[in-house]
Amino acid sequence: MAKIIDNRIRIKQKTRTFQMRVAGLAFRNGHVLVHRAVHEKFWTFPGGRAEVGEASAETLKREMMEELGLDAKVDRLLWSVETFFHYEGRDWHEFGLYYLMHLPDTLAFHQSDIIHRIQDGKNALEFKWARATSDALKKLDIPPYFIADEIDNLPQTARHLVWDDGNLDDK
Repeated sequence: MAKIIDNRIRIKQKTRTFQMRVAGLAFRNGHVLVHRAVHEKFWTFPGGRAEVGEASAETLKREMMEELGLDAKVDRLLWSVETFFHYEGRDWHEFGLYYLMHLPDTLAFHQSDIIHRIQDGKNALEFKWARATSDALKKLDIPPYFIADEIDNLPQTARHLVWDDGNLDDK
């Protein structure tokens, strides 16, 4: 029997956690792809934790293959973000890399319905296309929250930010 080793980058202390996450923004017909664990109220951009020894673009490709069964084309880095937030009784420090990505047209599109569901470990995930507007993303409560304000004007060169998203336990 093979032993499964978790190489995902996460450091847990008593009340604090650090992790490295890589996510992608994929667009179609004026919409952007989002996902969430069904037990959560907030949505996020699809991606996942990086693994030790894995380039960040490879993390995003791996996550899209695991969650959507699709080969993603990773384009330019949009943001590197040190995000601080409180979630599930812990203080989190997340280093996130957000890329522009392209997904094959074989991925279903609907303007409002859930287009894909998958069981990812203990979490059931659902994916949908959301209007790629500031107002629509703010209504969906998508951290890190600065992205909603920049969705209409993505950076042409990567930007680095330090961002405090506050308390996600209240979301």
